Order: sequence, then C-alpha cells, then structure tokens
Amino acid sequence: MPKFAANLSMLFTEVDFLDRFKAAADAGFEGVEYLFPYDFEAAEIKKRLDDNKLTQVLHNLPAGDWGAGERGIACHPGRVDEFREGVDKAIEYATILGCRQVNCLTGIKPDSVSDEEAHKTVVENLRFAADKLKQAGILLVAEPVNTRDIPGFFLNRTEQAIALFDEVGSDNLKLQYDIYHMQIMEGNLAPTIEKHFERIAHVQLADNPGRHEPGTGEINYPFLFDHLDRLGYEGWIGCEYKPKTETNEGLGWMKGLK
Repeated sequence: MPKFAANLSMLFTEVDFLDRFKAAADAGFEGVEYLFPYDFEAAEIKKRLDDNKLTQVLHNLPAGDWGAGERGIACHPGRVDEFREGVDKAIEYATILGCRQVNCLTGIKPDSVSDEEAHKTVVENLRFAADKLKQAGILLVAEPVNTRDIPGFFLNRTEQAIALFDEVGSDNLKLQYDIYHMQIMEGNLAPTIEKHFERIAHVQLADNPGRHEPGTGEINYPFLFDHLDRLGYEGWIGCEYKPKTETNEGLGWMKGLK
C-alpha cells in the first residue's frame, strides 16, 4: 500500500501553516511535504513534526522570488551564486528537519537566455547541488512540470529529464515524477513509470483536469497505485492537489484504499 504525504502548501490551507502539521496527522497522514520551509525557524518546524509523529518527506531548494512569479532559478545563468547559496540553505534546513530528499525546480527560462545556455546552466547547477547534497546524505530530485500551468518552464518531459540526468552523471540525482504534470504533457503514465522506475525516487499526484483529489478527473488512480505496488515502489506519494471543497471532505479516496 502506498505511503501518502500531505502537501501542506495545498492541503489544509484553511489553517495557518504551522497548524497544518497537526491537521495532517489528525487526518491520518504520516508524512508531509511542502514548497519551502524558509519563512520559519527550522527548530519550530521540527517541533511540529515531532509533536505529530510526522516524517518530513520533501521540500524544495530556494526558487527565487515565488511571490513575483519565479519558479526556480537553476536555468538562470546570471544567478548561479544565488543558486549555490540556496543549496547550502536547503541542506541546513533538511538536516535539522530530518528530510532525506530535496527537489530542484529548474525554473522558467528567461527570454534573454538561449536554450543552449539555459541547458548548460542547469547541468552545472544540478551537478553542483547533487554533489553537495550527497556529502550531507540528502538526495536531490528534479521534476518535469507542465507548460500549461507554468508556461516556459525549462524541464517539462520525462525523457528530457532522464537525458539531462545522464548528462549530469550523478548517482545522487533522481526523478520526481508528478502524475498530474505528466498526464498533461505526455500521458502514457504506467508504461513511462515502468520504463524509468529505477530513476524515480518520489511521486506526486493530483487528478486532471482541475488538479483536484484522485477520483475527480480522468486518471485511473486505483490502477496506478496497484501498478506502483507491482513494481515495488517503496517511496512516498505526495498529495499535491487543490481540494475540490474542504481538505478533510476530499480524503475519501485515500480512506477507501485501507
């Protein structure tokens, strides 16, 4: 049976962020993930994790000015120093939180930057981050994101990600496979997961259309969960969806699996 982690950036948003840890535990989750921890003291988040017996599954590297629409800076040639400082900051937080993997959002390619220059910058940044994180005992993951929700996002298909990882050449870089994003970009979910199974370290979900909970759209999640079980997936599945109504009212899909 899959292990589900609540994405606190999208679930339980009816309460303040630090109160979402208890809300997730009360709803039956044993793990949590979210975009960023950096607006809070790491020790305070760690206390919420410990108080609620939760595992910190994942958070992202710093990704630029999120409020201004930035979605990562790994493909920005002029911001390599900022990216590297963000790696150090992520290691500091992840170490305190007991988080064993962090995600790199590669970002939206600036119009002034060529495809070749952006690609070279991403390779160098991922290589740097994978090495630094490996020294800290933390896995680096990166995810393709659909270009409907985030136009211009640099990394947007599975095969592109795998080729990029091969070029980076690190054994500390794996794929974060987001079912929702990949349904939009390429479909063919089960065969793709099987083909690249050994490269996948983390899975995220939402249904399509709407990015709501499983069972509200076109994706056959019971089949995919069974498929992941057959393949021997032992990682977490992050529930990164927008509840169609209120979070707890939309958890029937998960409770029905038990």
